[in-house]
Amino acid sequence: MANSYDLIIIGAGPAGLAAGIYASRSKLNTLVIEKGVIGGQAATTEEMENYPGFYQGVTGPQLTEHMHEHAEHFGCKFVKDEVVDLDLAGYEKVIVTKNGRYTAKAVIIATGAEPRVLGVKGEKELKGKGVSYCATCDADFYEDLDVVVLGNGDAAIEEAIYLTRFAAKVSIIVIHDEGILDATKVIQERAFRNEKIEFIWNSTLEEIKGDGIVEAVAVKNIKTGEVTELETNGVFIFVGTVPKTEMLKGKVELDQRGYIPTSEIMETNVDGVYAVGDVRVKYLRQVVTAAADGAIAAVAAEKYLQEEENFKNEVLEKELATAVMFWSPFHQGSLDMVPMIEGFASRHSEKMDLVKIDTYRNQRIARRYDVQDIPAVLLFKGGEVVGRVAGDITPERLEKLATLA
Repeated sequence: MANSYDLIIIGAGPAGLAAGIYASRSKLNTLVIEKGVIGGQAATTEEMENYPGFYQGVTGPQLTEHMHEHAEHFGCKFVKDEVVDLDLAGYEKVIVTKNGRYTAKAVIIATGAEPRVLGVKGEKELKGKGVSYCATCDADFYEDLDVVVLGNGDAAIEEAIYLTRFAAKVSIIVIHDEGILDATKVIQERAFRNEKIEFIWNSTLEEIKGDGIVEAVAVKNIKTGEVTELETNGVFIFVGTVPKTEMLKGKVELDQRGYIPTSEIMETNVDGVYAVGDVRVKYLRQVVTAAADGAIAAVAAEKYLQEEENFKNEVLEKELATAVMFWSPFHQGSLDMVPMIEGFASRHSEKMDLVKIDTYRNQRIARRYDVQDIPAVLLFKGGEVVGRVAGDITPERLEKLATLA
């Protein structure tokens, strides 16, 4: 099928692009679906001096475009489209977009996150008319004008510093006491040294005012309750992000905030589905960690596809019954049982094959068939489990299993 792939990656931020590089280099037929700008949030970041190897600075658009070219170099395909529905339950995953329908054996979710909306009066009405969530995107509209920034984390302070290249004055509204910011120390120091930046401490944004465009903001002091009006030409809001997982509700496990929990190899709770970058539960959301996520997920997906294909060919689609031994070379009980089980399979070779699965390397298939103790032997016939023995495996119990073959 023209729209059938080994792997589909939803989202082309740094995580999705890194996954595309690793997957396509491994010769997986890979498609990246992106509804917006390739590069995600990183493509709106002007300076990126903490990306390894680029201490002299590289822009987000430059870096992500190089990653895009890198993935295409290895044969990764890209399509500009929006995913509207997914069916991730079966071995073959179905991705429905506005313009088509795609299938894949594995899926990597790299949908990222978007700026959190503050929800104050005037914000919605004046969005795009002076209210912005991206300094890199909109800073040049405010040449020699005054702007307000809400937030005091790394993103807020870095964006405020960037705005000073254009704006005449940048006022940062901070909820904390004077001198306290959530941004890292080096970023704080730069902001404090910048003559164009002024801080409004112990305060929150109460309202954004304007007739068609932003003209002023109402700022509330949280200690005194006093509300003052500040004239401004623009408001930049940086109060965190929200994961883009709305369409994934009921498809994969989400935490209470909407982020996707994963294993250390980026697995979700659905076989063959991985999550990477800002969309997953993680400690640090940076381009470098997103790229690492993408690389890990692509390698894990490749291994998953290989294991599933082997299991399908060697077990599920075999005409002959197949005894599957779940074991581990690091488990002494398993090692002790190998000669007996191999001998059993040899005696019944005319009606069954033997396949051994190392649960140390492949826990997923063991979980799928509820193998909780090893060694265990499951008998498959016609793609279904027709019998099993586990724990205290004896020759007599194995012989009873053979009668089901």
